[in-house]
Amino acid sequence: MAEPPSPGTTAMFSLPDLPYAYDALSPVISDDTLHFHHDKHHATYVKNTNDILQQAGKSFASLEEVVAEAHKAGDKKLFNNAAQAWNHAFFWESMSPETQDPTGDVAEAIRSAFGDHGALKEAFVTEGAGHFASGWVWLVADTDGAVKVISTHDAADTLTEQGLTPLLVCDLWEHAYYLDYQNDRKQFLTKWFEALPNWSFAGAQFDARANGGAYRFDAPSRSSVSA
Repeated sequence: MAEPPSPGTTAMFSLPDLPYAYDALSPVISDDTLHFHHDKHHATYVKNTNDILQQAGKSFASLEEVVAEAHKAGDKKLFNNAAQAWNHAFFWESMSPETQDPTGDVAEAIRSAFGDHGALKEAFVTEGAGHFASGWVWLVADTDGAVKVISTHDAADTLTEQGLTPLLVCDLWEHAYYLDYQNDRKQFLTKWFEALPNWSFAGAQFDARANGGAYRFDAPSRSSVSA
């Protein structure tokens, strides 16, 4: 629920730092792409979200609340910017410079749903490559622990989907891959899935699915503004 802003203060969300160096995901994702993607695109979504909230005199305790309330109110401008700010932050966490394999309960859930890791890769790449226009491809789990691959359009994510916890996501917007792969989204997704998924992060999300996952965007800070 929205909190009324205190006189002379506003809650400001901050662009999160990447959890690795800009060149850490190379050669799958170049440092040029990460600089452009994080420092320009992601930063703009965060700035726009703050500007919209400040102009409206609204303050929220979390970015997750902003996304949910904007969706409920049908405020497309706020939703698109806030959801994209959240989606990108989750995307950075979904990747690791160290190639990993799924382990533990999430690995068992994958075997139950897909048979093996190779079948999950095929499903993930096929879903993402076949998605029309911009969006995101997700590995998600329901409250019972069943996992599946879905895609969402534009800024849409899983925060507004009851009973779904995101485990991993890959960005399907062209700015995520065009500098490195031009229009070959399938090649990008194939190389991404082979090398970059952060399965430790996915496992933590899976284990915390009763609470919608363990990940939360950093809480906003409050700063003084002119009356």
